[in-house]
Amino acid sequence: MPHRILAQRSAPETVSRPEIGHAESAEPEKRYHLILLDDDDHSYAYVVEMLGRLFGYSREKAFAIAAMVDTQGRAIVETNSYDRVRHDQQRIHDYGPDPRIERCLGSMSAVIEEAP
Repeated sequence: MPHRILAQRSAPETVSRPEIGHAESAEPEKRYHLILLDDDDHSYAYVVEMLGRLFGYSREKAFAIAAMVDTQGRAIVETNSYDRVRHDQQRIHDYGPDPRIERCLGSMSAVIEEAP
């Protein structure tokens, strides 16, 4: 009669679960808006190009944001963690002047506001 080798079973793992009502609840990470501000020194073409290059937005989405900035004075470019929007704010500020407008001396401005 052949011998059967039995696999040794290990003791089941003990999983500890926090007690309901006693565990610390983690606060959800705050979200922030990156808001592009209007000015008279940047063209629609500049805004569309910048948003496409920096954020990968389609021409249609970038144009819609450009139109909102033009008509409302500001538009939300993205909503994300503070570190992400701060990084992207710096990218907007570093993008440079609009070569289509002679008087343009620098990049557009963007501000950060806490999302509601």
